[in-house]
Order: sequence, then C-alpha cells, then structure tokens
Amino acid sequence: MWTVEQIEAAILQLPPDEFRHLQEWFLELDEQRWDEQLKQDVADGKLEALAQEAIADFESGRYRQL
Repeated sequence: MWTVEQIEAAILQLPPDEFRHLQEWFLELDEQRWDEQLKQDVADGKLEALAQEAIADFESGRYRQL
C-alpha cells in the first residue's frame, strides 16, 4: 500500500497527458461517490427536514424566482 505522500510524488512525475487522464478519472470518481452519498442521505431521510423547510418557505411566500 502506498502512502499519500508517495502518491502525491508519483502524480507530480506524470506527463501532462497522463495527469489530465488521472484528473478526469478522479473527478468522475468523486462525482459518483457524491451521487451515492446523496442517494444514501435521501434514503436515510437526512434531507427531509431541509425539504420540509423549503416547502414551508415556498408556501408562505418566502422565495424568489431565479
């Protein structure tokens, strides 16, 4: 197993095209994990209070059009 420092050092040695490939892969992975976490939070009801607050604000006229 590599340490974070070893990984950072290896990344700094990458040629520009390989760095861009790694960057694209990492961003895609990060987006996938964020989506998975959001889905889990919704399933666990963690966003319910925020949703109810937003609905209440809308129904009471506390909103603005974008």
